[in-house]
Amino acid sequence: MDFKRPVEAVVGGVQGRLLAVLAEVTAPLTLRTLARLADVSPAQASRVLPRLVELGLVERREVPPASQLLLVRENVAAQLVLALADARTTVLQRMGEAAADIRPAPRAIVVFGSFARGEADDESDIDVLVVRPDDIDEDDQRWSESLEAWRRQVRAIAGNGVEMLEATAAEAVAKLRGRSELWRDIRRDGIVVHGAGLHELTEKIDA
Repeated sequence: MDFKRPVEAVVGGVQGRLLAVLAEVTAPLTLRTLARLADVSPAQASRVLPRLVELGLVERREVPPASQLLLVRENVAAQLVLALADARTTVLQRMGEAAADIRPAPRAIVVFGSFARGEADDESDIDVLVVRPDDIDEDDQRWSESLEAWRRQVRAIAGNGVEMLEATAAEAVAKLRGRSELWRDIRRDGIVVHGAGLHELTEKIDA
């Protein structure tokens, strides 16, 4: 899935570009402004918008000397567009929900990299730091099978591959305090979807 342009990834062409812009704004836009933001010509927008208005996704308001256009957020089809536009947030939420089934429970699961920064496209993997309890070996069968099932579930949810970096809580804290560029990126961009936050994890280890 292209999470940088999720609406355009599913709804192709000019229509997808226009809907993507309308999903991101709450104020009415003139046709020329909408076309500019969508990176299409006014002529292209003029050909597509009447159909979107006819379908009820878009409201056209006559405010002389120009018409103004607005997504009808109550419309059921428009709500699907809005859900697409917010796909990254939904994936993060569902990753956390699915992690509740991992046994033994991880200390933390942190998404980092392009997905955390909102830059992931259809060729991007979702990079994940999995912090396992210190008393669980990485070869523990129950842990490995449960974690692999979670990875497959996230792959199905997002449509993108999942790359996992695994560490114990003690190892993660030591790495987070180090100077490695990878771990600095995790510290700066990481989004915790399950378990302890990075600062909380560090405090617990210190205690």
